[in-house]
Amino acid sequence: METIENIESSAPCLNSTLHFCISDTRDKRRRGEQKQNQISSFSLSSSINKPLKMAVCTAYTSPSLHSPYPISNSSKSHHHFILSTSCRSNRRRVRGEISCSSETNTVVIGLAADSGCGKSTFMRRLTSVFGGAAEPPKGGNPDSNTLISDTTTVICLDDYHSLDRTGRKEKGVTALDPRANDFDLMYQQVKALKEGKAVEKPIYNHVSGLLDPPELIKPPKILVIEGLHPMYDARVRDLLDFSIYLDISNEVKFAWKIQRDMAERGHSLESIKASIEARKPDFDAYIDTQKQYADCVIEVLPTQLIPDDNEGKVLRVKLVMKEGVKYFSPVYLFDEGSTISWIPCGRKLTCSYPGINFFYGPDSYFDHEVSVLEMDGQFDRLDELIYVESHLSSLSTKFYGEVTQQMLKHSDFPGSNNGTGLFQTIVGLKIRDLFEQIITEKSATPAEVSKV
Repeated sequence: METIENIESSAPCLNSTLHFCISDTRDKRRRGEQKQNQISSFSLSSSINKPLKMAVCTAYTSPSLHSPYPISNSSKSHHHFILSTSCRSNRRRVRGEISCSSETNTVVIGLAADSGCGKSTFMRRLTSVFGGAAEPPKGGNPDSNTLISDTTTVICLDDYHSLDRTGRKEKGVTALDPRANDFDLMYQQVKALKEGKAVEKPIYNHVSGLLDPPELIKPPKILVIEGLHPMYDARVRDLLDFSIYLDISNEVKFAWKIQRDMAERGHSLESIKASIEARKPDFDAYIDTQKQYADCVIEVLPTQLIPDDNEGKVLRVKLVMKEGVKYFSPVYLFDEGSTISWIPCGRKLTCSYPGINFFYGPDSYFDHEVSVLEMDGQFDRLDELIYVESHLSSLSTKFYGEVTQQMLKHSDFPGSNNGTGLFQTIVGLKIRDLFEQIITEKSATPAEVSKV
């Protein structure tokens, strides 16, 4: 629990906002003992050009008597809060949790997909757009599922399993079943991080199948929650600033899952088939239904360029973009709102069999107006992707050729020669633009203050 008191201002009656940033270092002390922390920095902004004076503000912290999970009780923490002054009172006391300033709130992105559908690759592309590689927390659990970069933190929602592998087996439920997950804790911690508060997040160990001790997660600029259920619980869904669903067809999903689970986790083909069949009813009931809430859907299907193709090596990929989403404008091909089919193969784009076909046009998706961009086929030379990029608009790139540069940078990632890599990269750029718009808007909009 924190108490903020002794806040006094000698400023005249005016519309002003005081922005503070408190950094406190807490030692492990006996229960009930308090530690006094001085403000390390502050800035003053006013609607009129007059100086503001104020007395020293002191924050007192004491150990929480509540659960260790929702709010961190670690040795270090970083809090942001905002106070407004008016002529009504020159003294304010705030008790309870320190709330985060609207200027410093974390932007939260949700990514939903079934296991083995490319979430990890998508996260690597996304964090690369913001610069720097995402890595597990330094000095932490080597089996942590969390990835951290300078700007982003990626949390795997498997960490909110309420049952370990043995517990699920005993109760006869899969990890997809809501009964095997703690949505209350998920909501509390995502909300806390969005408000600028650190949390002690549990860890689900994919190697042992056990629930490991929690790890400290500090609020980043961008929080990505990825996993099975980011849009299942309405409370968590309402915290999302943008949401993506990876919709992989059964044929493609089976091929990908075999490659991942056999190559990386040592599972047998028989066990993979059994797992897919066992999960399908729960997937249909609890996971697939989330795509109706997504702002953007990447749908991966077998190609239509090869009749009766069953290998799944050539893919048809759709980027379904919901219209009317704040801070997000759909990408379009040639002319916005038109219906266009385009075969780009020729002198500027090398295409081997079976070629490449693009499609763009308006559509309806779960009663929502959407724009759909589709690519069927695969690239022979990624450096020639610049030709395709030059015909796409509203990409939110910083410079000409940035999409191509990102694709070449990660040419070894799965899907880099087809629409999965292309559309994941584009969505990453759109999320960067969304983040920058949110930050710009918050910086430009003054906080509400009391008036005479």
